[in-house]
Amino acid sequence: MPKSVLSRYLDADVLARIARQRFEPYGVVQGNLAGSHRSALAGFAVEFVGHREYVWGDDPKYIDWRVYFNRGRYVVKQYAMETNLVCHFVLDSSASMRYGEGEQQKLRYASRLVVTLGYAVLEQGDKVSLSTFDDQPRGFVPPSNALAQIVRMTDHLDNSEPRGKTSMGECLAQLAGRFQRREIVIIVSDFFANLDDLESAIQRLRFARHELVLVQVLHHDEIAFEFRGPTKFIGLEVAEELITRPEDLRPHYLAAFQAFQNRLSELCQRNKVEHVVVDTSRPLADVLADYLYFRNRARRFR
Repeated sequence: MPKSVLSRYLDADVLARIARQRFEPYGVVQGNLAGSHRSALAGFAVEFVGHREYVWGDDPKYIDWRVYFNRGRYVVKQYAMETNLVCHFVLDSSASMRYGEGEQQKLRYASRLVVTLGYAVLEQGDKVSLSTFDDQPRGFVPPSNALAQIVRMTDHLDNSEPRGKTSMGECLAQLAGRFQRREIVIIVSDFFANLDDLESAIQRLRFARHELVLVQVLHHDEIAFEFRGPTKFIGLEVAEELITRPEDLRPHYLAAFQAFQNRLSELCQRNKVEHVVVDTSRPLADVLADYLYFRNRARRFR
């Protein structure tokens, strides 16, 4: 793996913080490789789950002879199969993701988050894919469980420039056709989009029984609006400018922002979707370590 890729997207300290944390699905998954996650299918594997009637063609070695001697019935033992998961990362590369500077730019931060979490998923033997979109799908890296997938993902991200408006609902509806099984779809965006269209796309994905995680990446300015003095605001997705005193706008902006966040949170609760809010001013290591810890803790109490 080229050193430049590691230095741009992967940080050894971040990987060390999450090395002992696994990314596990909340429910059963379907995959085509042997792995470490509970499958939706039943077979003859590791953990006993029940019996079914013997039918012609079943291997006699799976007959439960104790049941036969006690009840005079031929039944076979069934076990839970274990499988690999497929984790699809869907990254918003629209112009609004260009906000911020350096490591706190939203698209830069989101890209590092995707690659780091993707690397962790690959390390546990599972598959990842990457899709990018703005007003239309822009690129797709098909699922793979090879570590070379990191190079393919970062090559695609290096060639992605934030541009265009966000048509999230329409793009997600198009991308849904690429997700074939019961899998995990992680959408990374600021989610400044039409929430009605977004909900329609989410409901389609949930109907297909995919597990969804919405990772909302926001710059601290968007959360706190701590501007001071006369300021020019320039639209990133619309060609508009506004010169004003932020102190006058702040209470109105914060009220509108909180109302939007409440709507997005309610949308996620209605559709049983995980919603994670990320402030780019926080170190990525802290964000991922906290997320994986609380996710795994929540799984144990389900």
